[in-house]
Formats: sequence, structure tokens, C-alpha cells
Amino acid sequence: MKYTSYAAITLIVISVSFCCFAYRTHQAAVPETAGLKDYYKDYFPIGVAVSARALRTDEAGLLVRQFNSLTAENAMKMSAIHPEEQRYNWRDADSIAAFARRNGMKLRGHTLVWHKQVADWIFKDANGQQVSKEVLLQRMKDHITTVVKRYKGTVYAWDVVNEAISDHKDEFYRNSTWYRICGEEFIEKAFQWAHEADPEALLFYNDYNEINPVKRKKIIQLLQGLMSKGVPVHGVGLQGHWAINEPSKGQLEKTFEDFLTLGLKLQITEFDISVYPKEHEMRERQPEDSAAGFTAAKEQQQIEQFRMCFDIFRKHSNVLTGVTFWNISDRYSWLDNFPVRGRKDYPLLFDKDLQPKKAFWSVVRF
Repeated sequence: MKYTSYAAITLIVISVSFCCFAYRTHQAAVPETAGLKDYYKDYFPIGVAVSARALRTDEAGLLVRQFNSLTAENAMKMSAIHPEEQRYNWRDADSIAAFARRNGMKLRGHTLVWHKQVADWIFKDANGQQVSKEVLLQRMKDHITTVVKRYKGTVYAWDVVNEAISDHKDEFYRNSTWYRICGEEFIEKAFQWAHEADPEALLFYNDYNEINPVKRKKIIQLLQGLMSKGVPVHGVGLQGHWAINEPSKGQLEKTFEDFLTLGLKLQITEFDISVYPKEHEMRERQPEDSAAGFTAAKEQQQIEQFRMCFDIFRKHSNVLTGVTFWNISDRYSWLDNFPVRGRKDYPLLFDKDLQPKKAFWSVVRF
């Protein structure tokens, strides 16, 4: 009996020692001062969405230490970069591009065609009337050509068309002004003209709610149609605006499985994990929202969700060519105002003091 006990204990000690050795071996290749980009250097680039303002604050140091890819959160959207027909505003986008070049970081362009944050002038003539399809397509071509050529050689990938698929079950395309005037043709033309402006850039279709099987099927159908026509689309961007309660491991695995059938590159383009259960629409603030916060229970749920996501990301690193977080730290997130305006969220890996949260360690200790 004693012999059996000693043998069992010996086996346990050996097993634990082996696991610790394997963990230390992985960590030994990564210095103590390493950032996310260093832990994932053999998997995929780790990116982050930034404003030009952030590059002039104490956040700049964190950006350089932790990330090796940038996305302009708003500076390259049409309303910001092309506010008037004959006027472009390059200042903020140029500063982000210069920061990326200076620090040897990749740069993703976001986004060329979207139904939001688009300047009103593009849809109207001098009399305020809606323009024709021909006029709108020409304006779109001019915009895409000018912007893509300016950042040729600096932006390696573009989100060409953003969120063109409807969330409604009985509707395929989003009923945007682009679609109402041009029909589906605006999508393929956008990719065509982006490719002509920079043949070396990788061109992505980008969308959210991709874990929903109904919407996912429509996104895949759209991409299959574009590919069958020879449209130069190279990848699909899964935004990844998720929460502590979704996706489940099964949902995320199925999402990857379905998109892999396309044979395109995949990227997680706008990643965050809200500490509140997922909601898909804006709503009014409720009394219980005032008591909301980053509780220990929510923290643990977020840790587990981040760990699960990155486990699956690493599993698919042969086709997953980038993971980009949407914002830098819990100091600021777009989720502070969605779905409830003014309700603080904590969806990222760094706290308001720019320190790694427990969730950070859950994704680098593998």
C-alpha cells in the first residue's frame, strides 16, 4: 500500500514538473518586459485601434511596447478624411501613418465605404437633391483612389467595405444610401478600385455579429459571389465585439469552421469583450445601470472568455493573420456609450492606469 502511494505521488510530481517545465520553456523565449506582440510573434500580429490624440499621450509608450499593428479608429473614415468634395483632411491619418512607420508597425486602413461616418455631400448635388448612381460611383472611385494611393506602401490591408449585410432575417443587403442608389454594384466596384489604386494591399470585407449563423451565412454568400466574379477580395474581417456571455466556445469554433470554407485570410479586426451581457441595440439608461461595475465575478468571466478566444485564435493561426483590439485600455472604449450612453465598460486587457489586467496574463500564459 505504501509502495503504491509513493509511486502515485512520484507520478504526480513528475507530471507537474513536466507541465511547469513546458510552461517555463515557452516563457523563457519571451523576456519579462515583453508585450503582447512578443508572446504572439510566432502566431499573428497584435493590433490596436488608435486616435491621433493617443499618440501624443502616455498611451504612446504602451502602444510601442505591446502592439505591432495599428488601425486608425476614425481618422481614415470618410467624414473625417474627406469632409468636402474638394477638400481632404490628412492631418490625423498622416500622423498615425507616420507613427506606424517610425516604430516599424503594420498599418490597417479603416474604412473606405461604410453607411456611417460618411460625409453628406457625397450623396447630394449642388441643389441638395440625391445624385444619380453614375455620379455616386464616380465620387466613390475618386475617394477610394485618392486615399488608397496616398497610403500605398504604408497601409498593408484595407477594410474596403464595412457592414453591408443586413441584420434582419428577411433582408440580405443593408438598406443604406449606398445600396438604395447603386444596388449591390457599389461593393464590387469598391474592391476593384481599391485594388487598382494599390495592387499590393490586402483587401477585406469587414462585418459584425459574425457569430450569428443567419448573418454569417449571408456574409459567406456575399463573399462567394464576389469571388465567383473575380473581384479582388483577399480576406474577411470578423469585428469581434463580444461579451462575457458570448460567443461560446462552440459558437466561435463553428464561426471559424464556416469562414474557413472560403479559403480567404481571416482577421479579428475590432476585438473587445464587454463585462456586461451582450446587447445589440442602443437603449435608455436604467436605474440598475448606475450600480454596474467591474465586479470580481465579471472579472473572472472576462478572464475565461479572453482565454477561450485566444486558444481558438492560436489554433487557427495558419489562416488568422491578425488580431486587433478596438481601443487601447479601459481608460476609454466606445462601449462606454454603447448600448447605454455613459455606462462605463472595461472590455480591454489594460486598465485605466495602462497596467495589465488579470485577463492579460490569461492570454499570454499558454
